[in-house]
Amino acid sequence: MDFGLKDKVVLVTGGAKGIGLGVAQVLAREGAIAAIVGRNAEDNAAAVRSVVEVGGRAWSVAAELTRPGECQRAVEATVAEFGRIDGLVNNAGINDGVSLEAGDAERFVESLRKNLLHYYEIAHFALPELKKSRGAIVNIGSKVAETGQGGTSAYAAANGGRNSLTREWAVELAKYSIRVNAVIVAECWTPMYETWLGSVEDPAATRRQIENRIPFENRMTTCEEIANMTVFLLSPRSSHTTGQLIHVDGGYTHLDRAVIRE
Repeated sequence: MDFGLKDKVVLVTGGAKGIGLGVAQVLAREGAIAAIVGRNAEDNAAAVRSVVEVGGRAWSVAAELTRPGECQRAVEATVAEFGRIDGLVNNAGINDGVSLEAGDAERFVESLRKNLLHYYEIAHFALPELKKSRGAIVNIGSKVAETGQGGTSAYAAANGGRNSLTREWAVELAKYSIRVNAVIVAECWTPMYETWLGSVEDPAATRRQIENRIPFENRMTTCEEIANMTVFLLSPRSSHTTGQLIHVDGGYTHLDRAVIRE
């Protein structure tokens, strides 16, 4: 299916690795241009090369989105390079384990800055271009907002905020024909996940235990599967879909897990 994204410029935060890189690669397959925003210039360059090597188009700008002014600079650099923005994927963030019991207000606020505030800020600065292009926004979120996890109050709050902003922006921006949706992730195999798994006592057993709790096929979601849904939501093929929280999680969040295998 042609998603109708040829030559469209899509800003992807956290686009150098994991889910963001998956989105950039799928966009490239559809003929779009991924404008990758990430904090590390070398990682960004490697991501661009990986897209170009398979015949796609990508570009990058290094920016630390938690710093004042960096979101605006990233948007302005993209517009200077391409003259337009046709879509935005808010993806950058990290589950940093700021809990109620062991955390404090300062760390809580800092986590919100890492995981929520730049979603608002980069969308705010990209909005004038999205109005012109009648573009789309996709926020990447986590099931933690709905299920809880334990020991991660700030990340859960940030993801609750992402969900709320998705619905709020869908209402506010409908008059501009801008659609806003979210893709909700549960257990997705990313480099960051692999690093975490390597820190536990028995990585293989822990992975089996996690995957056995995922109803569909007892496996983790891939970055490409998240990216496929994200790109669909960016495309005119989803032309009457807005304000939705779409779970790409093998049924983890909502299906009865009575079929768990031990």
